Amino acid sequence: MTAASNQDLLPAELTMGTVMLKVGDMKLMSGYYQNALGLDVVAEQDGGLYYGRLGKPLVHLAPAAGLQIPGRREAGLFHTALLFEDRAALAATIATAAQYEPRAFVGSADHLVSEAFYFTDPEGNGIELYYDKPREGWEWNGSTVVMDSLPLAPQRYLQDHLNEEAVASQRAAAAGVGHVHLQVGDVQTAQDFYVSTLGFERTAGWHGQALFVSAGGYHHHMAMNVWNSRGAGPRRDTLGLGEVVIEVPSGDDVGALADRLKVAGIESHHTGQELRFEDPWRNRLRVAVR
Repeated sequence: MTAASNQDLLPAELTMGTVMLKVGDMKLMSGYYQNALGLDVVAEQDGGLYYGRLGKPLVHLAPAAGLQIPGRREAGLFHTALLFEDRAALAATIATAAQYEPRAFVGSADHLVSEAFYFTDPEGNGIELYYDKPREGWEWNGSTVVMDSLPLAPQRYLQDHLNEEAVASQRAAAAGVGHVHLQVGDVQTAQDFYVSTLGFERTAGWHGQALFVSAGGYHHHMAMNVWNSRGAGPRRDTLGLGEVVIEVPSGDDVGALADRLKVAGIESHHTGQELRFEDPWRNRLRVAVR
């Protein structure tokens, strides 16, 4: 299999947009995203709430009472990764999340390109809170970025980086969706779809069990793994991931992707400024003009 040609790549200015989650208990989940993660309601629509920072929506909680929580081995969301601009802002949110529900903390790691802390929300959706180390310090082997999972002690991190100013100004600190990590059935099919068809560039793999992809030389905007879900088929309609939004600069970028999907025989809905479609596991994606 060959990678996408240059003209078929997604634009380097691509960014990740809002992640929509289907929610069974809106009160419970809203409490977590507001109080544990320090996010504010920035918009409301059709009974759903958009949570974010400084008016920018990051996570869309959409009511879906009656649906079941997906099984651990099903395809779907592995985690939504929220990116912070500095270590103090990250530390402030780690502290509130750990204090709100200590059992939700599931680990931390130094990935060489970033420092990451992992949590699970009340309905089982994974969350990564992270800070990117300066790009000039990232190491590349050709087109592959060097990443690892090295120990990162959370208590020491808070001791080194948490301060009163960061705590007091937590909600005024910017954050964004840095990347989205999915559970899929197999890595090769994921590469065929996300790299060869959509036009992401492959930036790393992990022992044949995970794939990392990006646009514009970022370490990864999306990732797919089979750690829990090897062999998983198309998703059922469950709680959890509803939609991943990918933002691009122009309608021409949307149109070019619509053409690639048509050539590949992938059904999509194109309305000029946005394009909706599904990956091979029925994870819903929407590419929209920023």
